Amino acid sequence: MEQKKQKQKLKRKRRNKISHNTAYKTKLYLTKATILKTPAVKILKENRLGINLAGLKLPNPTMLASGILGYTKETFKNIADGGAGAIVTKSVGLKPRSGYANPTVTQTSCGLINAMGLPNPGIEEFAKEISEAKRVLNVPLIVSVYGFAAEEYATVAKKAVTAGADAVELNVSCPHVKETGSEIGQKPEILKEVVKNVKSIVQKPVFVKLSPNVTSIAETAETAVNAGADAITAINTVKAMAIDTETAKPILSNKMGGLSGPAIKPIALRCVYEIYEKVKVPIIGCGGITNWRDAAEFLLAGASAVQIGTAIATKGPNIFRAITRGIDAYLKRKGFRSVNEIVGLSHKS
Repeated sequence: MEQKKQKQKLKRKRRNKISHNTAYKTKLYLTKATILKTPAVKILKENRLGINLAGLKLPNPTMLASGILGYTKETFKNIADGGAGAIVTKSVGLKPRSGYANPTVTQTSCGLINAMGLPNPGIEEFAKEISEAKRVLNVPLIVSVYGFAAEEYATVAKKAVTAGADAVELNVSCPHVKETGSEIGQKPEILKEVVKNVKSIVQKPVFVKLSPNVTSIAETAETAVNAGADAITAINTVKAMAIDTETAKPILSNKMGGLSGPAIKPIALRCVYEIYEKVKVPIIGCGGITNWRDAAEFLLAGASAVQIGTAIATKGPNIFRAITRGIDAYLKRKGFRSVNEIVGLSHKS
């Protein structure tokens, strides 16, 4: 009898010890969870930067802007390795185009002026590069397309998507090529026709890149969205020029070009802000972004993502990683759980 009592006493002692250890571990676990401000049942490092852009999943809201380093799979891979969340190619058309004679680019104190003339190998040749690039990229590939008629835009877009493009961006805003680009983007009826034609033939997201060289970019964006655009990219370059004082002649062979870089950031920011109040589709901000603060301004103005171009020339492809780290630190400091929480926040203050 005495032996039985001793066994029961020993069992109770063991049970109490186990309960005490379990309680201690649970308390420690809960304390860690409280410090990390996450549920105790699941402590995970959250991705504050991931976004869904018109159906495309991006690991972060930065993208390579069209017109910069965008024709080979090696270049695309290099940019993606630098931290870009998506790649937008240089504009491609139905047929090969050599572009303008040099000089095609000149530097100013506030950015670059370029008049390349849309040089490209044509969609038939470029389709091969798209297919190869898709094998090495782990981020979305968006192909920028242009045409001299609505049917051309549609044909090029279809070939790009067939080759593997995750989306197409319609360049209706190039300021230095006649009969395409901004000449289409400045005419609502033609813009509507272009967007509708492309949307009727491709099953992937269609972005429309707008020109700031219009009376009301918000109304132009509304026209594009009503025609079926899934997202708006704002803005393309601003029409500009430079003159050589020694020769008294325009520096660029085409005389006029498009200004990009820090000088156009306030213009682009204003455009994004106005468009956000007019349409409900995602906006991609583009123009003069050189650091994380610039990018954050665009997000606050209403952009869901940002494109970076000219800054790559001075800071290299790793600028994407530097900007995303800066945004992530900003979100953490401000207590936001997702980058989506700050999109358009300046409209609510």
